Amino acid sequence: MTESAQLNHAGPVQRYDVFHTDCPARNVVDHVTSRWGIWVLISLRSNDLRFYELRESIHGISEKMLAQTLRTLVQDGLVWREVEPATPPQVTYGLTEFGRDLGEPLTELFDRITRRLPPRAAE
Repeated sequence: MTESAQLNHAGPVQRYDVFHTDCPARNVVDHVTSRWGIWVLISLRSNDLRFYELRESIHGISEKMLAQTLRTLVQDGLVWREVEPATPPQVTYGLTEFGRDLGEPLTELFDRITRRLPPRAAE
C-alpha cells in the first residue's frame, strides 16, 4: 500500500507521493529537514528576525549557507522575506502560515528530545 502526504493548494486537492523521487513535496521535506533548514524554522518560530540576528541565533552557520537556506525556504513558501529600503538594506525574515504549521511539530520534537535527555552537567 502506498502512503502519500497531502499539501493543500487552491483548487482541487492534489495527492503527493513523497516516496517518489520526482515528487515536489519530497523537495520541501528535504529542505525542511536539511542540516540548516530545521534550525532556521525553529529560530523563526517566536520572532521575525533580520539576517544577522538569525545568523547569530544559529551557532555554526555561515553567511553563505544561511543565505542559501533562506532562499530555498522562501521559494518553498515556508519563510517570507521583506527588504526595508535603507542604506544598507535591512532584510527581515519570518514564517509564513505554512512555515508556522510545520514549525509546531518541530518544536514539539525538540521539546520531547530535551525532556528525555539526561540533565546536562554545569559547564
